[in-house]
Formats: sequence, structure tokens, C-alpha cells
Amino acid sequence: MASRRNFLHHGMGLAALGLVVTPLIGCASRTAAPASASASAKPRAPRTGVPPQPTQLASVDRSITSQSRQVITELEPPPDIFDAQALDLEFWLKPRTLEVVRPASNEKARLLYWKDGEVIDSAYQELCHLLRDVNGKKTAPIDPKLLETLWGTQAFVARYGIEQPLEILSGYRTAESNSRLREAGVPAARQSLHISGRAADIRVANLNAEVLGSLVRSFKQGGVGFYYRSGPRGGWIHADTGLQRTWKG
Repeated sequence: MASRRNFLHHGMGLAALGLVVTPLIGCASRTAAPASASASAKPRAPRTGVPPQPTQLASVDRSITSQSRQVITELEPPPDIFDAQALDLEFWLKPRTLEVVRPASNEKARLLYWKDGEVIDSAYQELCHLLRDVNGKKTAPIDPKLLETLWGTQAFVARYGIEQPLEILSGYRTAESNSRLREAGVPAARQSLHISGRAADIRVANLNAEVLGSLVRSFKQGGVGFYYRSGPRGGWIHADTGLQRTWKG
């Protein structure tokens, strides 16, 4: 289906727009600007998608009795809810505010971290802190490309009325913390990208793991792991900036 084509091939990816910021040397680094900040860089305008209607009501029971009329409706998702190809250039040029919460430390923040083509250094450093290794008590640089994916995911679902902070279950991990998780039987790769600040395990309230993961995958910015768990909180999604791949854990 044309709407499901690899939008990187058609110039639809973040890199093709010239908006992928360059990795910073560290949390104390000065402001980093995306490639589009260069006077010679001209982002290629993508094919503009028409966002679908947020809901479609489908009648599933129109049986009429002599006593009453019973109409039962159920909510159907928009047909392209998982497809970031629906985004246009204007979406990526607007200021980026990322709202996150860390259940492990009971911290939350709402930060404007990118505006007018530049990363705001103070906000970036605060995001590094929020995505730190809470158990190991260490902070490291977070790949700005990962922040783009997190922000894009949150901003995309907000267009459909889901305005919730991103729950960061795990961000940066020290090698020692990663080893302890493996020893405890928690799914963690030996050479996890969490160790290099290029991965995060996330969740969004009122959005199940299948929907969230499918959306993250549609950005085509790296790996996506689907972790399904029973219980009121459900599962979570691993997002990273490594090779494009998917798995279930």
C-alpha cells in the first residue's frame, strides 16, 4: 500500500528533512543545531499527508424491538494512526516541548528543548538528568535523535486527543546496572544501547503497547522492542537509535 511505503526512501525521514540534530559530546555541551540550521542546507519538503479523522463511529447493533432501539457503537482508530508519513514539514519545524515522568524517582518535567532550529542546552541537560541511571546514580549524554523520536511520538498522539507525559521506565544505564538486570532475569541485551544513552523504555497512559510501538516503528529511526505484560499498567516499548529492527520480549 502506497501509504505504508518506507518514507525514508521518499525523503520522508527526519534525516531527509535535515532536522536530525548532531549528537552532543556531553550533557555540559553547548547548544547543538540540526543540519537545517546551516545556510546551505535546504530541507526537502515531504509529501503532505492528510490526517485522518480522529474517530469513526461504527454501529454494531441496530436491532429494533417493540420496547426500545438499542444502538451500540465502538471506537475505531484512524486508519493511519501508526503511520508517521502523515506528518508534514510544518510538524517538524515547530518548537518541541517534551513532557516526561520517571516513576522510579517520582520526577516529572515539561521542557521546551528545541526551537528555531537549535537545541536549548539547559533543557537538554535536564533531559539527560531525567533519563539518567536512577539506580546507578549516574548521568550521561542522551542521543538527540532519541529525543526526536520521543517528542515526535508524544506530539503525534496529542493530535488525536491523547495528551499524556511519556513515562520513562529506563533511559541511560551503566554497564554495572545493565549486568545486574541480566542477572535478575530482566530482559536486557549484553551490549544494550541503554549503556550508550541511545535507548529508552517508555509507556504512555491510555495507549497500549501495540499502538505505541507501531507508532514508534513508523518513524523508522532505530530498533523497537514490544514488551507485553499483564496488569493495570500493561507493557512498555523499547525505542533506540540503532539498526532498524523489531522484536517482542
